Amino acid sequence: MYKVYGIKNCDTVKKSLAFLDKLKITYEFVDYKKVAPEKTQIARWREQLGDWPVNTKGPTYRKIKEEFEAASEVKKIAILMENSSAIKRPLVEKNGKVVALGFDETAFKKLV
Repeated sequence: MYKVYGIKNCDTVKKSLAFLDKLKITYEFVDYKKVAPEKTQIARWREQLGDWPVNTKGPTYRKIKEEFEAASEVKKIAILMENSSAIKRPLVEKNGKVVALGFDETAFKKLV
């Protein structure tokens, strides 16, 4: 089963969940506002993606950009834990591996 991480009221997440439903893909939704991401998750995502899973275009990231860019690896994880809205969404995992980041119809169709 897939795990979809995001924020329930995010338009991109809403669109993604509707698309997954349309494809009849079973998933568990994890809302960052109710369950903050853990250190190990953020570190794993960074390792798998080869970069930090941040939405550099979002307003939350713009507010923390200077602090985030100047921070150590450990501090960057703490910043993202405190500011989960800065994490790009949705982030889709299967068996602990990131299979999609952001809404991408082509990537989602491959999940079927």
